[in-house]
Amino acid sequence: MPTARFLLWGGLVAAAGGAVLCVLGWYGISGERFAERQLPYLASCTVPGAALVVAGAVLLAAAARTGSPAPGSAPDPAPGPGSGSGTEPGAPGTEADPAGPPPPSSGGPPLRVPGGTLAHRPDCPLVAGRTEAEPAAGDPGLAPCPVCEPWPP
Repeated sequence: MPTARFLLWGGLVAAAGGAVLCVLGWYGISGERFAERQLPYLASCTVPGAALVVAGAVLLAAAARTGSPAPGSAPDPAPGPGSGSGTEPGAPGTEADPAGPPPPSSGGPPLRVPGGTLAHRPDCPLVAGRTEAEPAAGDPGLAPCPVCEPWPP
């Protein structure tokens, strides 16, 4: 996945460059006695260096979310057509994977949390698994959840 590698290497380069700028700024500031002579080092090295360190951390976090491989490691090969046991999941005549996620339960009535102001689908992550969730029962004062959008627009 080229995007994940770009995020990973971009984050590493940005963080390393920011660290170098912070060290240069510190070195310049440490040689000046008066605050007015330290300000140029803050403006030109330390503040941009800190911004690059933060940007690098954000890029590295984005790379981690996309599941990028570590630098130098080979990605796992994707199984091609015809590889494996010969039965594809979801093919006619095969059973569903028992370890897979349960099917969505959007066919049920909308739910609400007691005291809440939103109506949710039963599979909405905001109410899924909550035992105190109750049927919305057509309450006209409820707004649709912005996450699961229980009613068509």
